[in-house]
Amino acid sequence: MIMRLLSLVFLAGAILSPEAAAFSMKIIDSHLHVWADKSEAESDFPYDQPPPESLQNVATPEALLEQMSKAEVDGALIVQPINHKYDHSYVTNAMKKYPNKFKGMMLHDPSLSPEMAVQRLEELVLSGYVGVRFNPYLWSEGDLMSTDDGAGLAVYKRCADLSCPVGVMCFKGLELHYDDILALINKSPDTQLVLDHLGFCALNDKGDKAFKQLLTLSKYPNVSVKVSALFRNTGPDDSFPYDRIKTQRFEPLLKSFGPGRLMVGSDFPYVLETKGGYDGAINTIKSWLSEDDAEDVLFGTAERLFGKWNA
Repeated sequence: MIMRLLSLVFLAGAILSPEAAAFSMKIIDSHLHVWADKSEAESDFPYDQPPPESLQNVATPEALLEQMSKAEVDGALIVQPINHKYDHSYVTNAMKKYPNKFKGMMLHDPSLSPEMAVQRLEELVLSGYVGVRFNPYLWSEGDLMSTDDGAGLAVYKRCADLSCPVGVMCFKGLELHYDDILALINKSPDTQLVLDHLGFCALNDKGDKAFKQLLTLSKYPNVSVKVSALFRNTGPDDSFPYDRIKTQRFEPLLKSFGPGRLMVGSDFPYVLETKGGYDGAINTIKSWLSEDDAEDVLFGTAERLFGKWNA
């Protein structure tokens, strides 16, 4: 009798427990980085610029896989880090070593001619890369990603033919690049454009204005947003577990874009230095989702844009 009562108590606890009731689902981390540790950089994979000293030795593929395992993340899109800049050999090596876990997003080099830039794109796509990152701060001052005779637009248009999404990093604020992004969208409406890290719309007056611009982009069906690097979008009154990010950024994005154009991301390894760490970042976003929405945000959107992971 006692054993029966204990069993019923345990069952009731399992039903009521949020952790026990949480759904289990495939997860693809749509935004993170890996780079060589100190010894690797001194031998085969030198840095273009060194990473933060505190993170130098914690961003190898093996260190990432350990974090992914703890958070039950099945696969990841590695975005080429600025630390190795245009030398993609380290990320390529990671993709080859763990083909069922990793896909890659290359970094566009704006200094190339349009012809050479398109050639480089095609070479890396053949090597397995499934996306291109545009970092507007790598363009010469005053130059735009959307310039008609520039390498950026040539690559952006070619990406439509290759079904290769372009991710844009508006690190200093979406408002600085909004018109440039609109020009890209209008000049090649068949290219999929992905905005990193909630568009970098922080919880402040400047970010609120930029967020209104971000929501206007939902009318373009080729625009998606990464729900990633939550810690980069906080204001003075928000921190882990990011309740204001949820209500003032995520929920309006979900309403405007729908789950089919949002995707989860961590910004590993930088997320390791924030409260909650990698596991907390992934599970916070997961906790915001209904099971139906989760199918898109946790993996469906990423796989629609970048292809299936066989993890």
